[in-house]
Amino acid sequence: MRVLIIGGTGNISTTITRELARRGEDLTLVKRSPSQPEDLQGVTVIACDRTDRADFQQKLAGKGPFDCVIDMVCYEPEDARCAVETFRGQAGQFIFCSTVDVYSKTPASYPVTEANGVVEALPSFPYAWKKVECEKILWAAHRRGDFPVTIIRPAFTYNDTWSPGIHSFGGQTYHLDRLRKAQPIILHGDGTSIWTATHRDDVALAFVNAIGNDRTYGEGYNVPGDEWMTHNHIWRTIARALAAPEPDFVYIPTDLLGKLVPAEAEWCVENFRHNNIFDSSKAKRDLGFRYTIPFREGVARCLDYLTRHGKIEDSAKYQFYDAIVYAWRENTARMTKTLQAD
Repeated sequence: MRVLIIGGTGNISTTITRELARRGEDLTLVKRSPSQPEDLQGVTVIACDRTDRADFQQKLAGKGPFDCVIDMVCYEPEDARCAVETFRGQAGQFIFCSTVDVYSKTPASYPVTEANGVVEALPSFPYAWKKVECEKILWAAHRRGDFPVTIIRPAFTYNDTWSPGIHSFGGQTYHLDRLRKAQPIILHGDGTSIWTATHRDDVALAFVNAIGNDRTYGEGYNVPGDEWMTHNHIWRTIARALAAPEPDFVYIPTDLLGKLVPAEAEWCVENFRHNNIFDSSKAKRDLGFRYTIPFREGVARCLDYLTRHGKIEDSAKYQFYDAIVYAWRENTARMTKTLQAD
């Protein structure tokens, strides 16, 4: 099959590319660098920044038709419109990497499925809201008959080179250093909201198995992990893998974190504070999706890589963090003393 991947060397797409190359597919990648992907032979590379839409269309003109186009790096509605214009009548199938974050964070029931989930992310969460707009554009193209569309919605997906934990301020590795040094760890709320994490090797095969699968045309699929974990549990699991002490958690209201450091806490305010519980039964049925790498195993793989390559950041670079911890503990102690005195 002729397969085009837009962004074929990223987090999830690296495994997709390797698997398709192993199967001997006729593979073309659109990516910023013209360099050949490491350890891959016979892969065609089109060097292009897909956000330069005029250049994108020019470089893709006449390159089709493709049996399947997989778009892994479409984050802006204008990128989706450009893709429709470029591949109308030139793609036997268009697979779009979306996100479970397109769903409302206040569902009527859990787990969220493709049937009961309401796709209405808020504009205050630009990443998710733009993905919703991209989905709308692509579904419209599907209904017009421009090309069949399949949408796949991963949750948090990590690989061996990343921090396996998402903390209240994002995915940087300095939290791992804090654990090693027995420094306080800030958690939003009381650490009991639910999160899920999936290794990219599991998620990638769902994309691979969607290619040319006409059962998936016009369908959307959730591909989260099977372990529903509290943030407390996640960081205790990582601490144990590091042979670090029991984490010293500092619980701070999410709204307050958003006011103190709005840029760092944006995802915490819009996403991490909510329960992220999604059902993957449909993907297991149609895509052969399987959760084969348990979180504890994935953590061990990540920590091994990060430690061997010296990739864990020095937490001392993030002085704002300890300033928040100190201010919170000082003020709560003062308030407690004042109220107890009354």
